[in-house]
Amino acid sequence: MKLSEMKTDTSARIVSLGNDRRFIRRITSIGMSEGVDFEVIRNDRKMPVLIYVRETLLALNRSDCEKIEAEVRA
Repeated sequence: MKLSEMKTDTSARIVSLGNDRRFIRRITSIGMSEGVDFEVIRNDRKMPVLIYVRETLLALNRSDCEKIEAEVRA
């Protein structure tokens, strides 16, 4: 499931960051990499997605969230 499709208050794990090298370098520099757990804090339409990852609150634009594949943790 894409990060942009996830509901608020969902815990998940990053499965894939896509294949765009520039995007991968940028997103890993802020602490996101494959296998990292995170929580969706807020996901409102037409607004940045707020996630809590590695003790940091991040706001990601929707186009970046379309590139990130995640799986919901049970």
